Amino acid sequence: MPRSGRSYSRRRGGLTACLIGAAFFGALGSSFLYGYNLSVVNAPANYIKAFYNKTWQERYGEPIGAGTVTLLWSLTVSIFAIGGLVGALTVPFLIKIFGRKGTLLLNNVNAAIAALLMALGETAASFEMLIIGRFVIGLDSGIALSALPMYLGEIAPRQVRGSIGQFNSIFICLGVFIGQVLGLPEIFHQVSGTWIWLFAFLAAPAVLQLCVLPFLPESPRFLLIERRDEARAEKAFQAFLGKQDVSLELEEVHAESRAQNTVAAVTVLDVFRNRNVRWQLITVIVTMASYQLCGLNAIWYYTNGIFEKAGFAKSLIPYITLSTGGIETLAAIISGLVIEKIGRKPLLIFGFSAMALFFGLLTIFLNFQDRYSWMPYLSFASILALIASFCSGPGGIPFILTGELFEQSYRSAAFMIAGTVNWLANFAVGLLFPFIQEALQDYAFVVFMVICVMASVYFFFLLPETKSKTFLEISQSFAKINKVSDAPDQELEDVLSAKGRPHN
Repeated sequence: MPRSGRSYSRRRGGLTACLIGAAFFGALGSSFLYGYNLSVVNAPANYIKAFYNKTWQERYGEPIGAGTVTLLWSLTVSIFAIGGLVGALTVPFLIKIFGRKGTLLLNNVNAAIAALLMALGETAASFEMLIIGRFVIGLDSGIALSALPMYLGEIAPRQVRGSIGQFNSIFICLGVFIGQVLGLPEIFHQVSGTWIWLFAFLAAPAVLQLCVLPFLPESPRFLLIERRDEARAEKAFQAFLGKQDVSLELEEVHAESRAQNTVAAVTVLDVFRNRNVRWQLITVIVTMASYQLCGLNAIWYYTNGIFEKAGFAKSLIPYITLSTGGIETLAAIISGLVIEKIGRKPLLIFGFSAMALFFGLLTIFLNFQDRYSWMPYLSFASILALIASFCSGPGGIPFILTGELFEQSYRSAAFMIAGTVNWLANFAVGLLFPFIQEALQDYAFVVFMVICVMASVYFFFLLPETKSKTFLEISQSFAKINKVSDAPDQELEDVLSAKGRPHN
């Protein structure tokens, strides 16, 4: 029977050493660097400002003004997001020329340049080098957060596509955690001049990726549909799937390719105009906006203050902060282990709903924090729960969904749109939250609670489940809401039915 046969096929899919290696080293030199650069600037902040002051005085013979050093520091932090936006905008052009894997490899040049600029800035007495380096590593992150999920989504069998896609989120969290660890006093030494090694470290993951990823295959879907190279696509499928007979996989992609022959090269404008992908586009925009606007980044504004009010010594706060990075990483790993059993939709709804709950509790605890000595501990617990809730689904699934909701011809344009929304929302939170905090004080998190509730409602009513579905099946799931024909392509249906039958 076709239905039981398809279920059998889905259970057969699994992990291979080649697939795990591609996910591990792809993420190590990409999303890991993004996470690392989110946290690594915190520990040496005072030393970087001192470097700015010293350089300014040597150049102009007078101390730098307080307003100028604040402006330079704000630029150093925020230019990372500007670089990310520029990087996201370049992705469709890079992957068209260099492919998915080739773009990841080429992107290591950005990591190396950024490491050199930031590590040598003090030696060259140039704070401009540090700022430009932050822009370049932002460029690296913008490219990585589009090219990597695209690569992972295309190399993984649909049975494990979510788990492989979660490598992106896991390594972002791991990067944040390692940035926190390297910023500890025992490692960082808190001595002027040693902070440059925190930035020189950027080159290490990039070098490791360059040593391994060239020997792993390119995306077989990219090779077959866009390069028309069946021989390399077959070898890539064989390596990733761990079997010799990949004729059904090849035919499935061939059928999809033939079905798309009437579709011209899709641009961003085409995606916005095409009614067939209207709600996929809206869903990606809502998902990516929610990913940034849910308020997790704003949590870090409050963390140190809450810890100090709880009575923790300032010297202990860096170690306590490690618990947030540890919880973040653990929750992302658990999500990767259960995503193929639970599904994308339930994890997103649970994650955003739980965040709304804990934002509400945190607001209550913050308002009573001065009245009860034990209340700050509840605030701390709420922060840990918020981080775990975010990483259980909202922290990684948006990148997976962007690759799953669009077929091959639309995917690069979709990632460009998703990346643009991601980085603009990132920049907006950093820009607006201080004003929100000033106006609302301890009620600032109510804004994020409302956003999380709205995201949960949207996903509950409008997001179809994509777990273990082919890209064709996912497109058909949106057919009704897009008000287009949901009649399946008969050739693709025949291929999928054949693929569902066990072979001797």
